[in-house]
Amino acid sequence: MTLQQMHYVITISETGSFNKAAELLYVAQPSLTSAIQELERETGILIFHRSGRGVTLTNDGAEFLSYVRQIYHQYEILQSKYGKNGNLKKKFGVSTQHYSFAVKTFVEMVKHFNTSDYEFAIRETKTRDVIDDVNTMRSEIGILYLNDFNRAVLTKLFHSNNLEFHKLIDCQPYVYLWRNHPLASLPSIRFAQLADYPCLSFEQGDNGSFYFAEEILSTNEYSRIIKACDRATMLNLMIGLSGYTLCSGIICEELNGDEYVAIPLEGESDNPGGAMEIGYLVKKNVILSQMGEIYIREIRNYLGNLVQKS
Repeated sequence: MTLQQMHYVITISETGSFNKAAELLYVAQPSLTSAIQELERETGILIFHRSGRGVTLTNDGAEFLSYVRQIYHQYEILQSKYGKNGNLKKKFGVSTQHYSFAVKTFVEMVKHFNTSDYEFAIRETKTRDVIDDVNTMRSEIGILYLNDFNRAVLTKLFHSNNLEFHKLIDCQPYVYLWRNHPLASLPSIRFAQLADYPCLSFEQGDNGSFYFAEEILSTNEYSRIIKACDRATMLNLMIGLSGYTLCSGIICEELNGDEYVAIPLEGESDNPGGAMEIGYLVKKNVILSQMGEIYIREIRNYLGNLVQKS
């Protein structure tokens, strides 16, 4: 098993095609196929399903890929520090629940580097995808939250995937809504006052679960609820439908604009699991890249400054 074969597996999985992978890798397609077949014989597993519509990972292949990404990522870190191959583009990705501060600090991290020498990726995505992306090393870092409601389930999932969660900040629940919303002038909001307005929630896909919800108090009874897939749509629904969502209260006006406000939610004691512990997720025993170290430093600085101001 060689690093070259590992690179082949990663590229094929990302393109979903031997032909496209061969073009990106500058190798002949028959040579690529032969290298993968040799790897499958050596490992004793079938890594890819082949069909007329392309290739997909088998269950064994998906597990194999998670180890391959981890090893190859460490190789890339070694290359960036000690190698002489100046043409190797270093990759860094973050997968996160829909937090504007995670995007803001990603921007600050990228400013430290020449983007022509790197492949950067920021993925605002579903909770389960955040976990899967870090597990497979598609992203080096994941950003999500734990609370008393989801902690046992998510922590068990972290352990089974050899992941570590590191706390960044504790937050109390806030109601996030449009500045001209009828409740926007209140110093705090009770849950009962929200009954006449639609609750906005990020969709978690077919395998969605209360435990994967990005919004706290996901098991409460909501008379009106609307799902959205991205932050821009969520903000539009706040204006168009006087909707609201429950959040950490950490709002980056530079990215979201100043048309929205976060107001403390009363009665947190009546809503167990309401407090949020936001943190970052990484693979165990993996050395953070230079980009990863700077990203964590930037996010800690950003959140630390918010605490000092409060």
